[in-house]
Amino acid sequence: MLSWYRRNARDLPWRRTRDPYRIWVSEIMLQQTRVAAAVPYYERFLKRFPNVQSLARAKESEVLAAWSGLGYYSRARNLHQAAKETLAKGTFLNDYDSLRKLPGIGPYTAAAIASIAFGLPHAVVDGNVRRVISRLTCGSRRAEEVAEDLLDRKRPGEFNQALMELGATVCLPREPKCPECPVAALCEARRQGRQDEFPIRTPQPARKRARRTLVLARKNRKVLLSLRNGFWELPEVEQVPDAAVGRELGQFRHSIMNHDYTVTVREARVVKAPQGCEWVAESNLNKMPLSTMTRKALAL
Repeated sequence: MLSWYRRNARDLPWRRTRDPYRIWVSEIMLQQTRVAAAVPYYERFLKRFPNVQSLARAKESEVLAAWSGLGYYSRARNLHQAAKETLAKGTFLNDYDSLRKLPGIGPYTAAAIASIAFGLPHAVVDGNVRRVISRLTCGSRRAEEVAEDLLDRKRPGEFNQALMELGATVCLPREPKCPECPVAALCEARRQGRQDEFPIRTPQPARKRARRTLVLARKNRKVLLSLRNGFWELPEVEQVPDAAVGRELGQFRHSIMNHDYTVTVREARVVKAPQGCEWVAESNLNKMPLSTMTRKALAL
């Protein structure tokens, strides 16, 4: 596994460092975001907040603005709060149990930071690792137990990354690349010709579909926005009952969790900002934490 990883690992920015802060930021971003999408956000975020001190001392609005577009914003809030707690302690926590106590750090993230940054022997089990192990064992054992048995305790960080890389690039959910796999000879599912059966998939909840209409009102080079959960958004038509709603500017699709929205954006004329809304200078928009839906709407 280690030999294969050294030859085939993707060159990712967080793999060029042992800095626990940078590894931590990458792991939080990767919780709900694909690698290709996370890379530019990771680089911009670290340029803005190069260390835990700068992150801890920033305003929440600044952190959310830097995170804007990545979604799942509780990750950013937890990261910010954990940075504050870390700064208050005066040192970066360097063991698994202490890391687990920080906001937003669960068993997987704590194991990743502990093994990659500090070389501690904790096995990482993410979706990719779970898939590899379920095929190796035909689902006969818990992934966490197998991962602990397999872990190279001299090089745990590198081994964890190798197993995750195998799942991400070779042991794919559909059409796994078994001829390229360094452990194909050990794979029970491949031996039985059942690799497509694992991992056993649980039924997904039905997705809910809905329509939303946003209004774009401009006045004196300002845009009408509303603030919700720390993010600025174009108001929905129901929020501006006195608006003179005009032509349609376009539509787009947007998904949040198990909801699929068809969003329509309409031009509107608004004389006075209603309660919960205010006029914001267009020149300030790129500095503000805007919701992803609003970014899409403004792009129209």
